[in-house]
Amino acid sequence: MKKGKTAADIYVRFLQLSEAIRGLHSLPPLDPLEERMLAWVARAGSAGERLSVRDMMGRDEFGAPATIHARLKSMRVKGWIVLADTEDARRKQLALTDAALQHYAQLSQALVKAAKGA
Repeated sequence: MKKGKTAADIYVRFLQLSEAIRGLHSLPPLDPLEERMLAWVARAGSAGERLSVRDMMGRDEFGAPATIHARLKSMRVKGWIVLADTEDARRKQLALTDAALQHYAQLSQALVKAAKGA
């Protein structure tokens, strides 16, 4: 950290940079619940875990099954996630789209830039 910069300063700079990225982004914005769900999909993918719609439905923190289905549909329509087939045709695996992965890469770059104080 540069002299005089606090962790809070770095985080605020990251927030500023991430807002600029959101303004340039081609994907429609997500609501707060969709953001939390997307983060879970991203973490699972990063860890190499297979995440299914059924797994998502098992998370009480995301609400009722109808709410989860509606949000997943919205996220698919907005271009943030895709549903991929698995060996069981009744189960669909959740994954980030290339555009969502690019968005996370841009956020990562913003975090590094904020930490460097640039």
